[in-house]
Amino acid sequence: MNKRTTKRLLVGLGLAMVTVVLAACSNTTVTENSTGFWDRGIIYNVAQFILWLSKVFGGGNAGVGIIVFTLLIRILIFPLSYISIKSMSKQQEIAPQLKELQKKYSSKDTETQTKLREETQKLYSKEGINPVMGCLPMLIQMPFMLALYQAIYRTQELQAGRFLWMNLAKPDPTWIMPILAALFTLLTSLTSTMAQPTRTTMNWVMVGISPLMILFMGASFPSALALYWVVTNAFSLAQTFLLQNPFKAQRQREEKERQERERQRALRKAYKRALRK
Repeated sequence: MNKRTTKRLLVGLGLAMVTVVLAACSNTTVTENSTGFWDRGIIYNVAQFILWLSKVFGGGNAGVGIIVFTLLIRILIFPLSYISIKSMSKQQEIAPQLKELQKKYSSKDTETQTKLREETQKLYSKEGINPVMGCLPMLIQMPFMLALYQAIYRTQELQAGRFLWMNLAKPDPTWIMPILAALFTLLTSLTSTMAQPTRTTMNWVMVGISPLMILFMGASFPSALALYWVVTNAFSLAQTFLLQNPFKAQRQREEKERQERERQRALRKAYKRALRK
């Protein structure tokens, strides 16, 4: 995992923590009489939308509304996720070229570092890579997660909601949802890592850290948020397999290596024939 990818993962985990912390800053009940863009315009309408979804799809069960709400979010941002994953895959493919540039321009003086940035940008442009796209889907999800969290804490109908054995406004007493959320996070991270052409110690560290953070947050905050993480991470796992199938990626790499070996063998044979002539 290169430094850019590592930073992106750390930023994502940091944003998740910041979101949850900020969400707890206000706990006043939100109603149709609330004012302000965030309270009345966002939180109240998100809560009403979830309640409407629960009536349409789950006979009034708020947990079903949260599941449908989560799936809608993931479907809406799927095109961005697709672009993000493809961009990250391309970055992995050109990692050796980036390392060569870093070696070539290893001096820390301003002129050399400017040249390194220019050459890196040229390489990105040549390969059609936009580094910003890697973080965009993750950033887009943050307001939805914050709105969902506050909608649960600050809407009486959702506070009273139940799903299966859980009170949606309280942590899951059985830890089943947090464990499932952590498990899906682990499988998604593992699948994504296995699809990468090169893997480092930092890859495996992040594979371990992400599920532990989700487990801790899922066990500490309302079960509705853990339910959100279960659904969104299960969707992420399916999406990762669809777009980054590690077994397919491995076969493609092996085929590419085979073709390269055959090309090199053909060049050597041609060179020997030329020498004999």
